[in-house]
Amino acid sequence: MPQLDPRLTPARPDLAAAHLKGQVEAERFVEPVDRQCHVPAAPIRRTPSPTGAMDDQVLCGEVFAVLEEVDGWAWGFSRAGGYVGWVDLSGFTHAVLPVSRKISVLRTYAFSEPDIKTAPECLLSLNACFDAGERQGRFVEAKGLGWVIEAHTAALDVTAPDFVAVAEAFLGTPYLWGGKESLGLDCSGLLQMAMRAAGFDAPRDADQQEAALKARWPDVTADPDRQRGDVVFWPGHVGIMTDSEFFLHANGHTMDTTLEPFAEAEARIRDAENPVRTIVRVPLDPTAG
Repeated sequence: MPQLDPRLTPARPDLAAAHLKGQVEAERFVEPVDRQCHVPAAPIRRTPSPTGAMDDQVLCGEVFAVLEEVDGWAWGFSRAGGYVGWVDLSGFTHAVLPVSRKISVLRTYAFSEPDIKTAPECLLSLNACFDAGERQGRFVEAKGLGWVIEAHTAALDVTAPDFVAVAEAFLGTPYLWGGKESLGLDCSGLLQMAMRAAGFDAPRDADQQEAALKARWPDVTADPDRQRGDVVFWPGHVGIMTDSEFFLHANGHTMDTTLEPFAEAEARIRDAENPVRTIVRVPLDPTAG
């Protein structure tokens, strides 16, 4: 039996998801109960504590599959990416509404009324989704959240034509381990959000992304020439070439999403005993390749 990735395997010695029966050993197997995120972003933590390390986030509108509830916390996995951990249930609703629109800009406010002079209820990030209600003027109702400028949203099947341009919009965003929202994200979160906006559902972590992209697009590691859309992988890190010379990545060195000469970034990371492992040539529109 192949070894299962613990990041994506909702199983403990005492409890596991029902679909894993026959694949793992556990005292009991349960069917998950879905809850929907109704805050801008909810952390998935390693422990049921506000100070627990965050490994991923559930964006507004996404669903978390609950296997256990303990003192206001839930253990389970994200339906969006499969990541396992704990979430604070105060950010989730019992009812799961069908979503019909998504945020298509880096971030935008949901206002309390369809008027830009009213108080904002929350700040929604790229790829957050919601159940759309009525329209009033420039606004569309995001049910349960507020009123959003409709031009900042798109239908779920609308995709960006250039995933690199999406990533470039995050320039200057603070680095946050486990983050994937516009207020803070990590290297793999940047790639995942950019590619999701462009219509490709990349996995969450860099090693998972490396395997998924290599299975679909050319490995150009041996090619000395770089071009826009090349995705560069080190063990534990990933970034995107914006042209033949410059490289965009969210990183713990500058603690933000930065653009720098690839030669400088490659040398610095290599000097830390972490040489480039793989470079994959991804089309700017990943749905076309």
